[in-house]
Amino acid sequence: MGEHGELDLGTKVDLHTDRPHPARVYDYLLGGKDNFAADREAAQKGLQANPDSRIPPRENRLFLRRAVRFLAEQGIDQFLDIGTGIPSAPNVHHVAQGIDPRSRIVYVDNDPIVLAHARALLTSDPRGRTDYIDADLRDVDSILGSPAMSDTLDLNRPVGLLLIAILHFVGDEDDPWTIVERLLAALPSGSYLAVSHLTGDFRPEAWEKVAEVYRRQGVTMKVRSRPEIERFFTGVELVDPGLQILPAWRPSLGEPTEPQPSDAQVSVYGAVARKP
Repeated sequence: MGEHGELDLGTKVDLHTDRPHPARVYDYLLGGKDNFAADREAAQKGLQANPDSRIPPRENRLFLRRAVRFLAEQGIDQFLDIGTGIPSAPNVHHVAQGIDPRSRIVYVDNDPIVLAHARALLTSDPRGRTDYIDADLRDVDSILGSPAMSDTLDLNRPVGLLLIAILHFVGDEDDPWTIVERLLAALPSGSYLAVSHLTGDFRPEAWEKVAEVYRRQGVTMKVRSRPEIERFFTGVELVDPGLQILPAWRPSLGEPTEPQPSDAQVSVYGAVARKP
């Protein structure tokens, strides 16, 4: 790892396989192979607590692609994707550069296995650019101060900030609302925020059991209510259709899910908003 967390693909990576990590648990729930016994155990216990636990990861990926398509169609050609997860094509740069090949994307994650797969995230169209920062969402200064940020994104021009399925892994004690506020403060007017977040509004007992499974494994998970999630959009302007359960957010921008899951099965709100 280079100074300030910039990517050094020659560095040997410690994968910390003895404990689960959200990115690898998601990978398992999505049918991927980049996970280990601790991840599979946590995922299986989560499925026992809530048999629909495979649905939110799938809907999060679909929402991410629709949100990026929407932003690219608004002329956004710079993206900061924090909590990237294990690459699963199409990734952000595939969608964005499919609309504007000059798009520039910075990926951020703190899971060493995502770092190990970062080459797949750096296959940019030569007319654009991608880069990767090894950092934790809670360490805003490391993200904003990374050379990968200043070398790849022009913060005098609008940026699409993507916080997909990551804020529910930040506990209240770390004040995720202030984290989002600080990230947005670094971005100019005309930038956008896209968020998806687990909720317990529909099945509170089931999701509390899932959160307890994660906590016992040393992973923070905090499902939040609609009003708590709405707070992330303080000071920005929600675009239509506002905060929705994921499949209801601009479904025409993507492929429909068949059969359509219920709101309770999805249990994830999502929205996109513009910074005035």
